[in-house]
Amino acid sequence: MSLGMRHKLALSVALAVVLLSYGGAFPARGRPNDPAPRTGPSQPIAFNHKLHSLQKLECASCHDNPDPGEKMTIPDAEFCMNCHRSIAAEKPAIKELAQFAQAKEAIPWERIYSLPAFVFWSHRTHLAAAQQCSACHGKVASMEIVRATNVTTMEACVDCHDKKDASTGCSTCHEGRSS
Repeated sequence: MSLGMRHKLALSVALAVVLLSYGGAFPARGRPNDPAPRTGPSQPIAFNHKLHSLQKLECASCHDNPDPGEKMTIPDAEFCMNCHRSIAAEKPAIKELAQFAQAKEAIPWERIYSLPAFVFWSHRTHLAAAQQCSACHGKVASMEIVRATNVTTMEACVDCHDKKDASTGCSTCHEGRSS
């Protein structure tokens, strides 16, 4: 084997080792509603969106959109305990939740989605346009573990905007949004 071939082989093996060592650190590809399995981050408390959805809870039941409207909130432990003082209170995850509520500590959830600082995105704008949460986040109501979609990629945003006949101009998401 020539020196050049050995060098290429060594680089290929090194690249494979690096990629395998990162495991799930790279985001999964696919459309938001693609049923292909994706791994979600390990969370401090097991939370099952599917189970809560079966109770006829809508997204907005737990996730507020306070002013100025860019972000949706994740409820604090005390909010969850409004129901869980009596519902499934004996389960280990609920006991853990109760400890966070009693200590008035925030649950250290692992973030699933994030955008670069140079991107402006508003939940409120999309809610006002009557977009369903599942259009971007997938069928969370049927997920036991929330898994990321490709919603935070430019490709997904432009694709959706094209389908909905919404603006795809650069300034829609990238300029003049500091206020």
